[in-house]
Amino acid sequence: MAQVELVMPKMGESIMEATILKWLKKEGDTIAADESVLEIATDKVDSEVPSSYAGTLIKILYKEGEVVAVGKPIAIIGTGGETAVQSAAPAAAPATPAPQPVAAAPQAAPVSVAASVAPASNGQNNGSANRFYSPLVLNIARNEQISMVELEQISGTGKENRVTKADILNYVTQRSNAPAAVATVAAPVAAPVQPVATPAPAVAAPKAEEVVAEVNYGNNVEIIEMDRMRKRIAENMVASKRISAHVTSFVEADVTNMVLWRDKVKKEFEKRENEKITFTPLFVEAVTKALKDFPKVNASVVGDKIIVKRDLNIGMATALPSGNLIVPVIKNADQYNLVGLTKRVNDLANRARNNKLKTEDIEAGTFTISNVGTFGNLMGTPIIPQPQVAILATGAIKKKAVVVETPAGDSIAIRHMMFLSLSYDHRIVDGALGGSFLRKIADYLEAFNPNRDF
Repeated sequence: MAQVELVMPKMGESIMEATILKWLKKEGDTIAADESVLEIATDKVDSEVPSSYAGTLIKILYKEGEVVAVGKPIAIIGTGGETAVQSAAPAAAPATPAPQPVAAAPQAAPVSVAASVAPASNGQNNGSANRFYSPLVLNIARNEQISMVELEQISGTGKENRVTKADILNYVTQRSNAPAAVATVAAPVAAPVQPVATPAPAVAAPKAEEVVAEVNYGNNVEIIEMDRMRKRIAENMVASKRISAHVTSFVEADVTNMVLWRDKVKKEFEKRENEKITFTPLFVEAVTKALKDFPKVNASVVGDKIIVKRDLNIGMATALPSGNLIVPVIKNADQYNLVGLTKRVNDLANRARNNKLKTEDIEAGTFTISNVGTFGNLMGTPIIPQPQVAILATGAIKKKAVVVETPAGDSIAIRHMMFLSLSYDHRIVDGALGGSFLRKIADYLEAFNPNRDF
């Protein structure tokens, strides 16, 4: 029967690659349609990849722990549930009816596919590279002008003989002390270049010392290796600060009516709807109203074009037990009533904390809310999640003595007050727009009807 490629699925508009965590099937296993074949992970969510076809897993193209670009083949599946040899044979039979060529075809097809994707796995364009090299090792090799041929000759002490950072740094140091050895390695590539390449080790030595010096962290410290998710969060945050011109505005809102209403209805709400109502759905409700008043805040930037989004997809930043952060998205948030918003908020938050989110739960956000008040913070200056142009931070609600204006005159009263802060991209959101939008959110919260039903 025919062979089909299982490719790395697209996990979101800003995700270009994923890491293979675990293969749930091994070569030769039978796979049913829609059955999960492997587990993958991105900087945002872990997910399982199902097969669109029933058949046999003929070839696994990437190992666990390797990073694969979206759209790249990751496995070969023979449809029809046959063995690897049987599934490939019929495909080759029409072109070569002779018995011997047909027998050889099954092995040739998977090998050619594997060879085409191997360079991406190794991060090089040299098909002779048979080992995985980490980005750090490749970067050091590039800076030290170490060719792939030379890199392949370095003995690795890592898992499956992989070259570690220490291995390549030791090699650089040894090479600087032995110019003749470098010349012998470089000779097959281009002999006339040897006289030019000889001085290189003298320049490389200081670089090696600088890199080694970076690992001297001092005494009485704890060294924690960033996990995969934290590395990607760090990359995304730095990229956002580089891309967007961040500006943050603040406003203080009187949310007394909203607080008193929630205190009044929360027990009845939970009894009737079997859901606990938090302040988050109330914030989302106010934000969607304000976005309709100021649609240019619900946008993104592509080159010199402003893309205004008609869908109001509200992301809600959620802290995970691991200490990392994830942003599930409420799609078309303006189309829910308060009960619907509450159920959606609780469902996404619970699944985020239990690592049960799906790919579609974290993509296509157009605006984000970060509730820093959950941790007792009065205010924050959040970083904009790309490609959005604004993010709202809601601070802790505190009782304060404030001046209240009434028709009978001013008076001092105890009110529930909170700070709202909006970080926005000054490339397209000016202070007037950002400030007016933020003020409108506060106005909706302050105008909360204390007699409303839910």
